[in-house]
Amino acid sequence: MAEAILMPRLSDTMTEGVIAAWHKKVGDTVKKGDLLADVETDKATMELESYQDGVLLHIGTPTGGKLQVNDLLAIFGKAGEDISALIAGGGKAAEAQPVAEKTAEPAAAAPSSAPTLDVSSMDEVVLMPRLSDTMTEGVIAGWQKNVGDTVKKGEVLADIETDKATMELESYKDGVLLYQGAKAGEKILVNDLLCIIGKPGLDVDAIVEAVKSGGGKKTTDDGHPTMEKKTEATPTAPAPSAPAAEVVNDGRIFASPLAKKIATEKGIDLRYVKGSGDNGRITKTDIDNYTPAVATTNVAAAPVSKATSTSAVAGVESFDEVPVSQMRKTIARRLSESLFTAPHFYLTMSIDMDAAVAARTKINEVAPVKVSFNDMVLKATALALKQHPKVNSSWLGDKIRYNHHINIGVAVAVEDGLLVPVVRFADTKSLSQIGSEVKVFAQKAKDKKLQPSDWEGSTFTISNLGMFGIDQFTAIINPPDSCILAVGGISQVPVVKNGQVVPGNVMKVTMSCDHRSVDGATGSAFLQTLKSLLEEPLRMLV
Repeated sequence: MAEAILMPRLSDTMTEGVIAAWHKKVGDTVKKGDLLADVETDKATMELESYQDGVLLHIGTPTGGKLQVNDLLAIFGKAGEDISALIAGGGKAAEAQPVAEKTAEPAAAAPSSAPTLDVSSMDEVVLMPRLSDTMTEGVIAGWQKNVGDTVKKGEVLADIETDKATMELESYKDGVLLYQGAKAGEKILVNDLLCIIGKPGLDVDAIVEAVKSGGGKKTTDDGHPTMEKKTEATPTAPAPSAPAAEVVNDGRIFASPLAKKIATEKGIDLRYVKGSGDNGRITKTDIDNYTPAVATTNVAAAPVSKATSTSAVAGVESFDEVPVSQMRKTIARRLSESLFTAPHFYLTMSIDMDAAVAARTKINEVAPVKVSFNDMVLKATALALKQHPKVNSSWLGDKIRYNHHINIGVAVAVEDGLLVPVVRFADTKSLSQIGSEVKVFAQKAKDKKLQPSDWEGSTFTISNLGMFGIDQFTAIINPPDSCILAVGGISQVPVVKNGQVVPGNVMKVTMSCDHRSVDGATGSAFLQTLKSLLEEPLRMLV
């Protein structure tokens, strides 16, 4: 008997999936475990394997098509089997309809005008993918292929600046790049037309027009539609270096997205830059240290939009304006939503860190990596969350999720804003493991190499400004977490111990709580446990 396969939920936030590629076609015999399709979710492109044997009788959408979770993805059965009832019912046989009725409806409703081109079924159309869970639009940091170039599956098409990082976008098919939806520096909304890859001779204008008529117009920040050909002045290309300069890189140039972006801004031709990374990959440091053969060669090629640093002249008003980055836009939007939607309340507590200071000194004498006070706070927080699961919760609108796992987000400051990589299952890790992981995340964040899997899935967040000399502050909750802990610096202040005024090491922490899911007494009990763990750090080691 034929069986319907529905689109599975491949991530916790997935609501729909795009078929990046079918590996089987209708009529093929499929065995359990065979690769069926590549499905692009909101977090990654994943391989979907068949979990049964049979003949593939129907696919719910062609390559490039989109399906909601639990929509009809495919039908398996025996060759020649009647599947009309399953197709009509979207995978539910109970809603069967005669095939004749189903096929007659479109004919009756067919418009008298020429049929509209169905771009959703075209493998050649590439839409802007959602490269992070919060991404709504992307900026083309740079194209690695030009119109007319031959593209192979797996080759880098473009560098896309999202709200969290600049990421390399690889092609998932072979062909020729026939169209680019935006120039370098321009933005494209998620699911808008990014490019067209196909065979020469394809009617590109018809595809672009079909996308536009389907509501695919790109808009500027103020909501006005952009004209497809308005950017006749293309972004200034790097001026070629002096003929005497030595070409270091022939063919494809391997460079980090950040290095490419800075090189474009500075008008540096990457062919002449020697890379110091793996396999000669050019890094930001290589660009910063690069000196052109002729210092004045590229002055005229500097982008007009780049704000230049100028000295203020006495008595003259002046300023610089720079475009808001995708990351900064998302930070503004998400934190505004959090602050004005979630009813915040704040709990502050002073913690005696004398024992923690002494313990850290002894720990670092034997630890394989240097353990910081932040690592100790993170470990103590994880253990306290284990005892207070209501604080380790997520507000989901119509329900509260009490998480059994403890994934702690660690706020890391980067040039464009703030990223929050996640230490997963922090309660099960040693101080050395936590220290190593946080250091790796911090470096990846600064190098813009964090991936969506690194920053998604936190259940609690810590923001530490103690290293900047901040004694105390409040932080805005990182949704959907219910709480965030703001950690100040350790200050030497007079304290009373055993009736005597003595110098002591005191650290202040302030927890911001979402009153919809956490009450004052619950948050206070959590802070008491955190305080006891940091004031007696040996309790963290048992």
